[in-house]
Amino acid sequence: MDAQQDAHFQLMKRLLVIIPLSTILILLVLCIVLGVNLYDAKRELRELRDSASPAMAMSQTSGEGEPGVYTASGVDEVRQGRSGEDEAALEAEDGERKVYLTFDDGPSSNTGEILDILAEYDVKATFFVVGKEEERYQPLYKRIVEEGHTLAMHSYSHKYNEIYQSKESFVEDLTKLQEFLYDTTGVWCRYCRFPGGSSNTVSSVDMHELIDYLEEEDMSYYDWNISSGDASSAYISPDAIVRNSTSKLQNFQEAIILMHDASDKDSTVEALPRLIEQIQAMEDTKILPITDETEAIHHISND
Repeated sequence: MDAQQDAHFQLMKRLLVIIPLSTILILLVLCIVLGVNLYDAKRELRELRDSASPAMAMSQTSGEGEPGVYTASGVDEVRQGRSGEDEAALEAEDGERKVYLTFDDGPSSNTGEILDILAEYDVKATFFVVGKEEERYQPLYKRIVEEGHTLAMHSYSHKYNEIYQSKESFVEDLTKLQEFLYDTTGVWCRYCRFPGGSSNTVSSVDMHELIDYLEEEDMSYYDWNISSGDASSAYISPDAIVRNSTSKLQNFQEAIILMHDASDKDSTVEALPRLIEQIQAMEDTKILPITDETEAIHHISND
């Protein structure tokens, strides 16, 4: 009996040592796994943030397209992304600086106010929109077109991990948006902007492959050479947006300014009147919407 008690006692001692050590080891492994996952999540977040405002080392290349009637998906005759006005009358004279105000991610709760401001200053802009089927957004798509702005495509879902998973997923998303916008507005859009720009760092597909697809389908893409800075999730003041958007304008004869039309971009709306006033006050400078005549800004080469 004493021998059995001693053996039992020794077993209990071992268990008292093994169990805490095993627990510590398991917790250590879990901490390592969680640390690795946290690191990967932070890295992906940085990549997404960087892709929203990529480095401005870019070249200007021509974004020419064939004017006229375009057909697709059984559409026999459709309007292009401009509506109701003579494009030639809108184009600036030779020697004038051309500035293009572009808004990504709309429509949103701020779109109506943006359109009101543009109308007040008699300015036309370009809206790279996403797909929103809710009833409250339908009049905004139509109003963009009816008031003479350029309706352009950003992506249907704006979900990077889905859009850039493969060429097929990109094509499916863009086609869905193109057909949705035609059904909503009667405009068959041919202008687009890649989510994150053509130089984004999150695409699983070679961006040249997607660019080649756009060219095959007679579509043009437009990056930007001036960022307003409103892509950041952090607060940016209206003063900073105006400063970011105008401080380098003198360096470009063709300037495409990146801004965002989203519900949390109140600073952009607040900055817009002052931004327009400062641009309009510049000598030999005109604000225009993107058309077939616009020189395309590309972050990466088409070659």
